[in-house]
Amino acid sequence: MSEDVQDQVAEEEEQREEQRPALDPEVAARRRAALAHVRQFPDPVLKTRALPVERFDDALREEVERMGILMEDALGIGLAATQVGNLQRLLVYRVEQDSPVNALINPVIEWTGKEQEILEEGCLSLPGVLVDVERPVYVRVHAQNEFGEPLTVEASGLEARVIQHEMDHLDGVLILERTSRDQRKRAMREMREAERERESA
Repeated sequence: MSEDVQDQVAEEEEQREEQRPALDPEVAARRRAALAHVRQFPDPVLKTRALPVERFDDALREEVERMGILMEDALGIGLAATQVGNLQRLLVYRVEQDSPVNALINPVIEWTGKEQEILEEGCLSLPGVLVDVERPVYVRVHAQNEFGEPLTVEASGLEARVIQHEMDHLDGVLILERTSRDQRKRAMREMREAERERESA
């Protein structure tokens, strides 16, 4: 990617940032508080493979509830246990505002469709980073709920993408590894610049 193109991409991102409506102060405060519980790159736990859940007890159900609240307060649509420092194969997600939070425990992808789609993805553990990621449009996932009961989810579009994104977290894989080399370099540069700005503030 040439410097001219890089500059153009950076300008477009700045314009998108300016166009986003400012958050209500109370919502913004809740988001900051929630993000304080989410591990941020380059925390090594984000590169660690989670272990299967074996005990389906009250502690697990409390963790599911806690993660759901953190995800909502952080304005996310998915959250994996590794992102909160818990090395269990557990994720929560909600792609529609009015639907309940879904929990998938010990999820396994049984099938993916042949159709692939490239879309921009962000991540609560990589604030401010948006990169293009190619993923299957359709997936079927076998998992368990918080009571240990088996369930199968057939998902498409955004739901399928979110499930795959969060399952990547459970395997220690970040979106930086799913995008092009140029986008990865740009994202790393943006994160370094944001870190310098925070340190000098």
